[in-house]
Amino acid sequence: MNIINAIYNLVNNPVVELVSYYLGKNRANNAGDALEEYIKDLFANTFNTPENERLEKLSQVFSYLGNNSNPPDAILRGGDAIEVKKIETNGSALALNSSYPKHTLKSNSPMISAACRNAEIWNEKDMIYTVGVVKNNKLNHLSMVYGLDYCASDECYSRIKSTIKSGVENIHGVEFAETNELGRINKVDPLGITYMRVRGMWGIENPWQVFNYVYNRDLNKKFNFMCIINDKKWATFDNTEIITALNISNFSITNVRIKNPDNPANLTSAKLITYSID
Repeated sequence: MNIINAIYNLVNNPVVELVSYYLGKNRANNAGDALEEYIKDLFANTFNTPENERLEKLSQVFSYLGNNSNPPDAILRGGDAIEVKKIETNGSALALNSSYPKHTLKSNSPMISAACRNAEIWNEKDMIYTVGVVKNNKLNHLSMVYGLDYCASDECYSRIKSTIKSGVENIHGVEFAETNELGRINKVDPLGITYMRVRGMWGIENPWQVFNYVYNRDLNKKFNFMCIINDKKWATFDNTEIITALNISNFSITNVRIKNPDNPANLTSAKLITYSID
């Protein structure tokens, strides 16, 4: 299973009334959880499947299903990693908290869990950012974009993080402790009883803002879907015909040119895949 299957399944199973659908199946009690369950169903094609059969299928499709504390939210067995983000307004940015954006996901990243690292034998995986705009328990917009096309390489973010960490540690007259955060300063006060944690809180503009030069949502539609896949990644899939052959109203695949996140002067050929419900 891959992103092509997910797009095919979405067109055939658009679930706009998100929370009521998954609440009725006792799979989620809030919009964030419901969105994650929907994304699982999109990739595994487990709509209207009895729970015991659904769990078996999810186990076959995914090698890892994560938690809210560490990225990613899921890994396709032998395939891409998936990060699911819910926002509530059309222009909201994504809150990534202490984890900077992932161009790709690497097994040696200190931000992933041991369970993720040991889920299968792997070194690096492409990352799909799946972002849903959920308001009043309804899924209004959904996008899927690859980190390769969405955010800069790790070196861009790690350099900033290292520079800040080094600057904090060069403050004189205070005591520092080992930490995975940007810094922890002990004994700030004369009694030596106060400490300060220095944390990075990362965020990134949502995909509709980032790719607004190739796609703009029709806000009068009940639902809008956008996916961008660069041509090099597209060529790795052997099942693209299942969506190129679709003859469905409001579904299209268009050739576009997108900015390289590491050097916007370079443009990359890509597929823009869109679908909407009136």
